[in-house]
Amino acid sequence: MRIGYLVNHYPKVSHTFIRREILAVEQHGIEVFRMAIRGWDDDAPDPVDQAEKARTHYLLRDGVGALLKATLTQALRAPGRFWSALKLALRMSRRADKPWPFHLVYLMEACAAVPVLRAAGVRHLHVHFGTNPAEVGLLIEALGGPGYSMTVHGPEEFDRPDFLHLGEKIRRARFVAAITSFCRSQLSRWVAYTEWPKIRIVHCGVDPDFHRVDAPPPRGRRLICIGRMSEQKGHLLLIEAAAQVARQMPDFELVLAGDGELRATIEQRIAHHGLQRNVRITGWISSDTVRQELLASRALVLASFAEGLPVVIMEAMALGRPCVSTCIAGIPELIRDGENGWLLPAGDPDALAEAMLACLRLDDETLAGVGRQARAAALLRHDVDREAAKLAALFREYAATSEPEAAPHAAGKAAGKKAGEGAHA
Repeated sequence: MRIGYLVNHYPKVSHTFIRREILAVEQHGIEVFRMAIRGWDDDAPDPVDQAEKARTHYLLRDGVGALLKATLTQALRAPGRFWSALKLALRMSRRADKPWPFHLVYLMEACAAVPVLRAAGVRHLHVHFGTNPAEVGLLIEALGGPGYSMTVHGPEEFDRPDFLHLGEKIRRARFVAAITSFCRSQLSRWVAYTEWPKIRIVHCGVDPDFHRVDAPPPRGRRLICIGRMSEQKGHLLLIEAAAQVARQMPDFELVLAGDGELRATIEQRIAHHGLQRNVRITGWISSDTVRQELLASRALVLASFAEGLPVVIMEAMALGRPCVSTCIAGIPELIRDGENGWLLPAGDPDALAEAMLACLRLDDETLAGVGRQARAAALLRHDVDREAAKLAALFREYAATSEPEAAPHAAGKAAGKKAGEGAHA
């Protein structure tokens, strides 16, 4: 069985969980055809990502001319389906977060994807994220391509479900994978009760390397925050809390692993508080370096304002590193306050500083016990092989109803062959 995966940007440093999922699904006997809209020209610090780039078909790689040619070909080959898909794309542009020209581009991308998926023998298409990739998947099916399913993570889909036409995407999907119970609850708000059974919980999985490592117990005064430097991650609030911690523990360290649009502003706030000796920014780093940085740290700290369930929390806990995190979205489903980590209200720098100090002041023996509980919780809930098995079962269940329509010329040849066989008989 061959399944297609469609991702907006692949591979991507901040989305290594998608790569892990694909590789794990393949271990369950399903061949995966990788397709992405962009990402071919990115730097790939991880060697595994470099290998994935070579295996991925990129829809925009050949430029606008190729998209226009594919669209014209599709319109001439199957005009009825094309006009239906065009009307659907224009309907999806009403009250949308992006104006109608973007939705015409999504249609063009779908037109380019259909013959590629057909030639590759893809029986079913799985999409990550309920944003524009899900619309491309929806339009691929409207054009006669395979049916689609999608994994929704949040928080973007939860912030503007109406403008993303999330309900329409759920209704048309064969099934929807929600990464947490919280995620499933938010998706259920936008469809009728009769659609709820198709929303299944499939957790993100932790890389087996995080399972196998013989991690030393957490020690020292170093905390680490891993994530994109954007508004939703709360880095600026974290710097305010770090200033409070440093006044009481001058030897405290904070590593910010990642990069993003707010880096310059974050660096300014670090300088404003005189924290240059306490805070270090790594920029984007590979999965191996993430693991090394986590092992060198006492705990993970996140000040996020909006999340789904960060994979880095699973990774840290799998390494026996407890987490200090805001109590939002699906995070409380994994972190138990006072048992395997610390939870605090979002947007409160004083509460964040207090939780960071509580973690830093804990004696080594007690902290090691908290770390063991964190590891047990992560490995029980986020085993990548177990979660990939769930997806593989869903693909086998739904692929039979997702087989793409044969190309018109291929269908004609098949019909002619059958007629000839009948005459000969």
